[in-house]
Amino acid sequence: MKKLLLFVAPLIGFITSPVHATDPADSWPNKPITVIVNSAAGGSADVLTRIVFNELAKELNTSFVIENRPGAGGTIAMSAIKRQKPDGYTLGYANVNTLSVNPSLFKHLPYDANKDFEPVGLMFNLYNVLAVRADHPAKTAPDLFSYAKENPGKLSYGASGIGTSGHIGGELLRSMANLDVQFVPYQGDPQSLQDLIGGRIEYSISNSSVVMPLVDSGKLRALAITSLKRVPLYPDLPTFDESGIKGYENVSWGGIVVPKGTPQSIVDKLNTSMNKALRTNAVQDPMSKLGAVAVPGSPEDFRTLINSEQIKYRNLIESAKIPKLD
Repeated sequence: MKKLLLFVAPLIGFITSPVHATDPADSWPNKPITVIVNSAAGGSADVLTRIVFNELAKELNTSFVIENRPGAGGTIAMSAIKRQKPDGYTLGYANVNTLSVNPSLFKHLPYDANKDFEPVGLMFNLYNVLAVRADHPAKTAPDLFSYAKENPGKLSYGASGIGTSGHIGGELLRSMANLDVQFVPYQGDPQSLQDLIGGRIEYSISNSSVVMPLVDSGKLRALAITSLKRVPLYPDLPTFDESGIKGYENVSWGGIVVPKGTPQSIVDKLNTSMNKALRTNAVQDPMSKLGAVAVPGSPEDFRTLINSEQIKYRNLIESAKIPKLD
């Protein structure tokens, strides 16, 4: 009987001893990761995201699958990200439009920018370019503004979807320059720029990463950039401020989020690896050629930016009296 009790006691001790949970990040990632992007293939967000994740794949020793879900001002993609399992195997590209503009631009959003996602980190800053077709009579931005005022209600401009930086930038221009023009939304920059080349719209405000190659090829003419100061990559391209629209600035930024509930250790591991990738020449060099600047930072930095930009664009939408969308 004593032998039996001595045998059972160790078993009881083993059963009641504390079990230490493993960190989810220890085994993550162990399979391919999907990245949902709210841009059409070939759009600026798609191109820049692929640059980052090609390098990030080396940092994390895994593969990434880019899933393009454009349309509806980014709400299609953000809704899809929101519904994913929070296990670190679905990431989402999110930008100034989906996180900071849409909450004030749409009457009803199918997602909550502050409650449905965890910010991982900012990837880049990018500026838009005002462009016309190569044979357009306007040689400068002031020329275009004068032409628009001489033809009230007859001109239209395009951008990559409702609520994008191109759309908001265009509405800001319409308000500040007092222009009577119509907005035409597209599924992505490639589509809007193709119509611009074909003369179906008068001008576009689109990311420099997709506009400037068409300018270099002679298909488009760039008139102004949406930065407050000139960009070193395009030293001859004037700003809107220099073109008579004082104080005009429209910054497009993009970063990565994950569904709410994703383990913080995975978020931190992803952020650390992403920052390493962003600091490499393999990312910075091709980004700079597209007019973008890599911006490493913490999840907290990204959240602070999102919140401050929400306030900025809420005030802009109200002051410019931009109608809210259904």
